[in-house]
Amino acid sequence: MTLTLARPLSPRQTDDRGLHRATAQKRLMIMMLLYGFAVGIVLTKLTFFAVFAGPASATTVAGRAARGDIVDRNGAPLARTIDAWAIGVHPDEILGDKRDIAQRLAGILGLDEARIYGQLTAKNFAYIERDASASLVTEVNAIGEPALVFEREPQRLYPQSELAAPVLGFLDMGGRGASGMERALDRKLTDPATNGQPIALSIDVRAQSALENELGQQVTALNAKGGAGVVLDVRTGEIMALASFPTFNPNNPGMAPKPQVDSSGKTLPGPFYNRVTTAAYELGSTFKPITVAAAIDSGTVTSMAKRFDATVPLAIDRFLIHDDRGDEQKRWLNIPETLIYSSNIATARIADELGGDKLAHMFRLMGFDQPMPFELPARGRTQFPQKFSRITTMTSAYGHGVAVTPLHLAAAYAALVNGGVWHPATLMKVQPGQAAPGRRVISQATSDRMRQLLRLVVLQGTGKKADAAGFRVGGKTGTAEVATGGGYSKKANVSTFAAAFPMDAPRYVVIVMLDSPNGAVNTAAYTAAPVVNRFILRAGPMLGVMPDATRDIDVNDLLPLIWHHPGEKPQTIADPE
Repeated sequence: MTLTLARPLSPRQTDDRGLHRATAQKRLMIMMLLYGFAVGIVLTKLTFFAVFAGPASATTVAGRAARGDIVDRNGAPLARTIDAWAIGVHPDEILGDKRDIAQRLAGILGLDEARIYGQLTAKNFAYIERDASASLVTEVNAIGEPALVFEREPQRLYPQSELAAPVLGFLDMGGRGASGMERALDRKLTDPATNGQPIALSIDVRAQSALENELGQQVTALNAKGGAGVVLDVRTGEIMALASFPTFNPNNPGMAPKPQVDSSGKTLPGPFYNRVTTAAYELGSTFKPITVAAAIDSGTVTSMAKRFDATVPLAIDRFLIHDDRGDEQKRWLNIPETLIYSSNIATARIADELGGDKLAHMFRLMGFDQPMPFELPARGRTQFPQKFSRITTMTSAYGHGVAVTPLHLAAAYAALVNGGVWHPATLMKVQPGQAAPGRRVISQATSDRMRQLLRLVVLQGTGKKADAAGFRVGGKTGTAEVATGGGYSKKANVSTFAAAFPMDAPRYVVIVMLDSPNGAVNTAAYTAAPVVNRFILRAGPMLGVMPDATRDIDVNDLLPLIWHHPGEKPQTIADPE
């Protein structure tokens, strides 16, 4: 057996090996530090390019600033900004066949092939599609053309689709407000100091949906040229809902239907035309309560029993004012009967006693002589007589000769029933106790009387079809022939119902207007009033008004003044609790 022994290392050899190990560790540490430093430089540059690089920044290239959200009064989203993609092309860098690329892009994006080909053959960078979805970007990227570039950019989304489109408006290609509240609030929505906070409008999406649905169905059913509706808080002037037909989808305003042409070759207002705030109409008999209020408030009428001759048509100069009523109404009418039967003759006689100066003063107090002062940039001019001659005074008393927007009428009716104070309309949510100061236009006593009279019109007059059980609706019909260049059309009318509810403690005014309805009966009692009825039944509880059959405004002092057929028992209403 052989035993082999290893010679032990000398102290010097042990020290050399330790020195080598330490040196290797230092070198490894240096390499790791250098590697980490290099990675840091790369990450820093990538971050720099991502944030500051030229065309990669959609906001810089597209000129679109970050934009704040718009919500309804309860916080429901109406307009939001989300991330989307822009698809662009550098024509001078294209490697593939331009004709083939244009064809494929047109198929994917649904765009005109000739337009795309023109962009591909141009000299400068161009955007082929803005606000593209991620799926479209994936399909375009699959073409494999390196000259096609994709950039992140903000996209404006209207999650409620067409809902409240006339209120919201839309953006132009540069991301700026082109119409509606998008335009009115453009600076505030893009201000870096405030655009992180949503802006609350006054409208309630639930009431807005109900109004659009009911009005839209009626416009369609009656094949009307258009329709308008507005709901106003009588205490603050807040617009709770606003609808105009035809309408559009703000997510794709370019696809809105083109304006139609009627049988005479006239181009009708298109979907971007806001009939509530832009169009001025002669709104017919809805003016009669305003005339009566002026007569009461001025002392011209001191008794509801005062009567006016409506037995025969009223001849003034070469004009003849007449009523389209039955023989039983061709008599001397008192104030409640004048409104219940909607007598043009009696109203004209009241205005004649009142005088043109006083009637014009009331109309001016109601703001009928100027555009409505509120947020939307598109505000229609009214048609207001320069001089109230005797015939002008008589005809304007029942809504002919003065043209205003439905929003003007809503603000006026709010003043009639809220205690007599006119408030400017607003589309901005008003915080409690911060409503804009109004101006007194009639006394509290006159307003109280008008609430009784408007309730009677619905209970016993032309507004019966607007009555919604338990909601104590008051209001007035208005059917006016459409004004034409040389007079008035005998074939088309503007039918309107102006309502307020509940009349014992008014909260809201509702205006519904139909332009040229084509029903079997085209008066407002049969066209506009039913829309008010259905809207209030649907939206009343949403707006905080619960139906209550045990309550009503007391009109018993006026009921004995209303004529009844012989043997017919006069109607009475139970005293309110």
